Amino acid sequence: MTAQLAYDAQLAFKHPLGPATVEDWLAADTPVDGSRLELILGYFAMTPPPTSGHQRLSFRLARIVDDALRAAGTAALEVLPAVGVRISTPFRTALIPDLVVAKVGDSRPAFEPGDVLLAVEVWSPGNGKGERETKMASYAQAGIPYLWLVETPDGKPVAFRGYRLEDAKYVEVIRADNGETITAPGPVPVEIDTSALP
Repeated sequence: MTAQLAYDAQLAFKHPLGPATVEDWLAADTPVDGSRLELILGYFAMTPPPTSGHQRLSFRLARIVDDALRAAGTAALEVLPAVGVRISTPFRTALIPDLVVAKVGDSRPAFEPGDVLLAVEVWSPGNGKGERETKMASYAQAGIPYLWLVETPDGKPVAFRGYRLEDAKYVEVIRADNGETITAPGPVPVEIDTSALP
């Protein structure tokens, strides 16, 4: 049994799959109030509309990444906010990262994981530990090479974690907790002043 099949078998044993499929997720109506409908192991998961602070941080981060892609002359990649990614059809998982860096292509309802080079999640205090761990494991299982997690704790500086995928696991490459300027890992290096994000 390959390592990937063993991982998939463990995942299925620990988490019985729900009834919804990726096709059901694609066919579902988009919430009109701005909520995000994701699919995690066959179960629909609805998150409320992002706050203005969340959206401001995501927008600023997208501009920084877009500038870095342009400066590197990387016309084959683009940064996009809140697009669907089909993480795993067999494991019935489809997520909507806050930002992705993806290969430029035609307009589509959802990206395949092979088209996504970086996924970014902006966490707020309401994102529970189980959701965070499941999403991180899902991105790793899908083979997305880079992951950024941006924490927005109340009354504290933004916390930034940058990861690179190695041997089907994410390895932390960079960490910033107190408003530092860092160079984040990704398809191109991105310099981020984390104090300027909120």
